[in-house]
Amino acid sequence: MRDQEPAPGHPERRLSTKEASELLGVKPETVYAYVSRGQLSSRRVPGSRSSTFDAAEVEALARRNRRESTGTPGAGSEPAVRTRLTYIDADRYYFRGVDAVDLATTHSYEEVAEWLWTGELHAGATFTAPEESLRAARRAARALPEHTGPADRLRAAAVAAAVADPLRFDLSEKAVIGTGRTLIPTLVAALPPRHPGHRDEGPLARRLWSRLSPHAPDEPSLNALNTALGLLADHDLAASTLAVRVAASARAHAYAAVSAGLGVVEGPLHGAASGLAHRLLEEVIDQGDAAPVIAEELRAGRRIPGLGHRLYPGEDPRARALFTLLADIPRAYPALAAARDVVATAARHTPLHANVDLALAVLTQSCGMAPAAGETIFAVARTAGWIAHALEEYGERPLRMRPSGLYVGPKPPRPLPVDHGHAPNGHSA
Repeated sequence: MRDQEPAPGHPERRLSTKEASELLGVKPETVYAYVSRGQLSSRRVPGSRSSTFDAAEVEALARRNRRESTGTPGAGSEPAVRTRLTYIDADRYYFRGVDAVDLATTHSYEEVAEWLWTGELHAGATFTAPEESLRAARRAARALPEHTGPADRLRAAAVAAAVADPLRFDLSEKAVIGTGRTLIPTLVAALPPRHPGHRDEGPLARRLWSRLSPHAPDEPSLNALNTALGLLADHDLAASTLAVRVAASARAHAYAAVSAGLGVVEGPLHGAASGLAHRLLEEVIDQGDAAPVIAEELRAGRRIPGLGHRLYPGEDPRARALFTLLADIPRAYPALAAARDVVATAARHTPLHANVDLALAVLTQSCGMAPAAGETIFAVARTAGWIAHALEEYGERPLRMRPSGLYVGPKPPRPLPVDHGHAPNGHSA
């Protein structure tokens, strides 16, 4: 939400962070989380790192929160989803208060997932799946047409794994975490291997690599993939995560909640965005110059994939972390140069920074992966966050995700519609 200047003669009342947090009944860091989600606007105090907030906005948000907490619907009300998982602040984000970039660059994806689920760091965590789950998921994936994309295979695998688990309706914390630990490797195992030396054991990043790249893995590339998985494990209430929480609010089991997320992630404005960036980079590499490629995108009225993020005024911290790792991989140099060219060229039109989709596209393009590989990495990675959000939602009041529709259709009551081609009682006219 962008700050607006007060109208002349109508000075707005501003609140400090402390005053806003007291009025909302939340911690100061939660106030900034509202800003990152677009629920509040803020204005930086000149010469200071602190901010002020529009009192009218804060009071309106407090009223909405009170209505939600008491279950009282109201016009314009919206659910205020409190979470302990991800906090986004300016150009950084945190998992349970720990810098997410630091966590993802120093720990395995499995350890990041365990931190999101339990708030504890389980060093050396590994994920394994029971054989019946793997068999069911592979059978379901093999039954799909050959041209089937990875997102469809993941959805089919999730449904098959659910059917193979008679205890899937157990929504206790222990059971749901157990589902996460088995479902994620099941999703990976359901994807067709691209490397002959694939093995369904060892770190998850290595297992996923053999499903995405025809090349033998090297440690820098594996490290980049593992870090990408950790960086993408959660990102607050993105569209797919909100779908997961709605499903969990209705007490759908964890497999069904993840399936809801998988249904949303295929959108070109969400998980599939990196595939568009991948194709863009390939065009830039082929032509040797980003300018004609960017010009064609703008001429067609399309947004430039891989640029800009509404939650970050500067460069996406996930992109920055991945670019740093990719700079140490020689075969990534052409794609990295193309990405820099895209950013610099697009900046002549609008000052947008690289987001994680562009960095993910550099990874997939340079490692010989298909354009859809970024979507696969995103979906597998985000499953950890979806499980974490489902866990949180199971602890909330059921069916609270129920906004009121604002009816704008014809005013009732209206007479029953008449089919003018037939007489009443079903006889032809």
